[in-house]
Amino acid sequence: MSTAPSHARRLARSLRAALSEYRRLPSLLLVDSALSDLGYRYATAVGFVWGFLWSVGRVERREGLWVFREMPRCTFGRGGSCVGGCYFTDHNVTDDVLEHEAVHKRQWQRYGMLFPVLYGLAGRDPQHNRFEIEAGLEKGGYR
Repeated sequence: MSTAPSHARRLARSLRAALSEYRRLPSLLLVDSALSDLGYRYATAVGFVWGFLWSVGRVERREGLWVFREMPRCTFGRGGSCVGGCYFTDHNVTDDVLEHEAVHKRQWQRYGMLFPVLYGLAGRDPQHNRFEIEAGLEKGGYR
């Protein structure tokens, strides 16, 4: 019987515990800072390129987001994905979903390029992912 899965789970738990203290990171350097703003702007620029490459639908500005519609399913996760100030989806653009995604945009602004790392460490289960909970599980279509 292999112990690799249990080692991987313990390592993941240790990393989550260590990073759960991210609120204590020096805010001047990482959170709501010039560095996080630079990361947000970079992610938004990458998002624009990705969206304009793949979107065959209408591109519009809603809830402070650039919404790219009719994207192929393989170009975003779940019902849609937010990268910086861009939201990618096939057709999932209800007011509730856009309100949910606008919170993710704010998370990108707050954490910059640290956000994808923190989001990944928070786990794939939206019921336990603090970023999905903060954005509103019901509005995000998770309930």
